[in-house]
Amino acid sequence: MPTMKRFLGVLAVIYILVLGCTVHSSEVTSPDGHIRLVFALDGNNRMTYQVSVGDTAFVTPSLLGFLAKDGVNLAEGFKVVNTGFTTHDETWTQPWGENKTIRNHYNEMAVHLSDTTNTKLTLRFRIFDDGLGFRYEYEVPGADSILVTDELTAFNIAQDGTSWSIPANYDTYELLYRTQPVSRIDNANTPMTFKTGDLYASIHEAALTDFPEMTLKNTGNCNFKSELAPWPDGIKARFNGGSFKTPWRTIQIAPKAVGLINSGLILNLNEPCALETTDWIRPMKYVGIWWGMHLGVESWVINDRHGATTENAKRYIDFAAANNIEAVMYEGWNEGWENWGGSQTFDYTRPYADFDIEEIARYAREKGVGIIGHHETGGNIMNYEKQLDKAYKWYADLGIHSVKTGYAGGLPDGHNHHGQYNVRHYRNVVETAAKYHTTLDVHEPIKDTGIRRTYPNMMTREGARGMEWNAWSEGNPPEHHVMLPFTRLLAGPMDYTPGIFDIMYERAKNSPYRKQWNMKDSKDCRINSTRAKQIANWVILYSPLQMAADMIENYEGHPAFLFFRDFDADCDWSEALAGEPGEFVVIVRRAGEKYFLGAATNEEAREVTVALDFLEKDKTYRAVIYADGKDADWVTNPTAYEIIEKQVTATDILSVNMAKGGGQAITFMPL
Repeated sequence: MPTMKRFLGVLAVIYILVLGCTVHSSEVTSPDGHIRLVFALDGNNRMTYQVSVGDTAFVTPSLLGFLAKDGVNLAEGFKVVNTGFTTHDETWTQPWGENKTIRNHYNEMAVHLSDTTNTKLTLRFRIFDDGLGFRYEYEVPGADSILVTDELTAFNIAQDGTSWSIPANYDTYELLYRTQPVSRIDNANTPMTFKTGDLYASIHEAALTDFPEMTLKNTGNCNFKSELAPWPDGIKARFNGGSFKTPWRTIQIAPKAVGLINSGLILNLNEPCALETTDWIRPMKYVGIWWGMHLGVESWVINDRHGATTENAKRYIDFAAANNIEAVMYEGWNEGWENWGGSQTFDYTRPYADFDIEEIARYAREKGVGIIGHHETGGNIMNYEKQLDKAYKWYADLGIHSVKTGYAGGLPDGHNHHGQYNVRHYRNVVETAAKYHTTLDVHEPIKDTGIRRTYPNMMTREGARGMEWNAWSEGNPPEHHVMLPFTRLLAGPMDYTPGIFDIMYERAKNSPYRKQWNMKDSKDCRINSTRAKQIANWVILYSPLQMAADMIENYEGHPAFLFFRDFDADCDWSEALAGEPGEFVVIVRRAGEKYFLGAATNEEAREVTVALDFLEKDKTYRAVIYADGKDADWVTNPTAYEIIEKQVTATDILSVNMAKGGGQAITFMPL
């Protein structure tokens, strides 16, 4: 008995200590009840949250809050004033997207806090069946400005697992993904995807509009802390006045890896469309004068190898008109490329002498083909902003209402690409473009966080190692294409520029114009995939502005190019059917009555069984299958492929066979 009494006494002490350390707590669950978030103030009035999934701890108690200069308190000594709970369930539509109809169903807990100086903070938690998001809403009375110096937000993952991420970097996302234990990550850009126990998850952010990007820093074991991209003086975020809202910190959660791809959580945490009309926004397929520059057979600057000439532009327009392709894009058309590596001062309304843009615009209209313009900045943001309104009006007057922008190169005055300064710039550009009914394809961007819901003219971004890396480096490995859907593409569409048919660059290597211009010589480079996988990537690597990236002479008369002719970038519905990060993926999309399926694998050959129950019932479809040849191999025989036709229905099951580094694409058309 004495032993039992001592044991009960110890329990009582522990209980008292727990009560003493927790001043306040409240919780909210997902609509289906399986995700539970608890907010708490500990004995030091530090704000924390924790997350469980089912009966399993997922995020252990993790700090919340910010630090600021000049005595502004954003983290300590807050007390709960009141807590509000709401439930929201709606179905909304967007003018384009992987899915045009999205359900937005969550339970919200808004915790209203205040400190002794009457600084007010609302912590807004939204819990969905596929994850959660939370943000901070501050009001600091009497403050003329707020200078944020650090973010304390932590993500303490309850147990180790496997992760897929790129290192944190405030200037580029064009890095290869790492597969490693969660505990071995030193730092990472988001989305950071991982598997722990039986759950897949990804940490990211939503609605990044006036804040620096969030990266993650390992603080020990599986514990991570937010790290913000700084201003040149070290300040992380600055605001005039005494109030600000942060982006949402998000965690997507799914029992299968494809559940992350099929989630609409990031979009749901953004504001509804801010544009009065959207009928001028339309997805498109395009070709362009671009790939030849990266291969070194053409140049951006005016010389004997200049790619963007009037003659060449018309040739691409003719090809587009003949092949059911809506638009053509030209790089290297304007004055300023001759200063690359120097002042990088571009003129956005002055074409080179051999590029008659008025004649080209007239010819394109005559052929029923759109033009995607191009604004490279070289990182000279100030020069671009001085010309911004004039440049977009000038294009609009020419009938050009889609623009690819570029930010390759360092920013002036010590700014980085992903800090608050440049986030504000990107917002300025998308609003200016909307003013002239212009859509955007942004390269070297700030990461996508779903603002395409609010500004659907922000159609696609690069923000990862795209096709161009295959032209002048060791290239993107076969696993890269089946890694992106589970990582970078969770953020939003990517202009990867898929679809190279001349995989070994035979035409480029034999060109008398070829010159080395960047890193490795193109003679040592190639595409690390099979041709069938290149076709499949048009489906897998989603973009509403989808490019056939090869030089058009490599498509002319090619039977496999029929897939792109049939392909429709304006899809209505999508679903990832199967896959594992960095191993393989199978995705299907519907556009009108057509379905398009893309499957791809890493360095390993693979057979995947696919049920066709996504097809409409009681309909028969003609399936055109673009498959790896029987002896295809990404290293030894990358161009071997075959085209197979068969009739199928929703009750059929297909065996999708993929060679090493290969893939398969299928068009389903109703009979």
